[in-house]
Amino acid sequence: MIFEFLAQVDQPLAFQILERTASTPRVQQVVQLSLAPAFLLGGIGAVMNVIMSRMIWIAGRIERIEEVPGEDRSQRQLHELGWLEARRRASQTAIMFSTAAAVIISLVIGLLFVSAYIEAQIGTVIAGLWVLTMLLLMVGLIFFLIETRMAAKGTLKPRG
Repeated sequence: MIFEFLAQVDQPLAFQILERTASTPRVQQVVQLSLAPAFLLGGIGAVMNVIMSRMIWIAGRIERIEEVPGEDRSQRQLHELGWLEARRRASQTAIMFSTAAAVIISLVIGLLFVSAYIEAQIGTVIAGLWVLTMLLLMVGLIFFLIETRMAAKGTLKPRG
């Protein structure tokens, strides 16, 4: 299939593409360049795993409270339900921004490979996407910080 495509393309271009992609040192350089974003992607995944674990616990607690009929719920349970819902929203927002950061950094890795084999200079695009990744990750971590602070403070209602 690829050979059919190359046969239809102007020969100098086809040979140029093959020449660019056949360079082992060039491929090694691109792999080295993509290591930092790849490690960042692994770190984002680890953070998302922690956030998801917390969100699963929150959702389980909400379900246990909601299993109690409405008229049988105590004031403490009602107060805790609101607190848990706020924590769930913060966790969901943290996951959303972290996922967006993971998608963008994956795009950066792909573009790093593509940039080594095309003539167009896309370094500015890659740098912009890297900055966007950092911004999305920071916002996700801020929402995770908000959720952990809410958990540390508790429901702010005296137990009794």
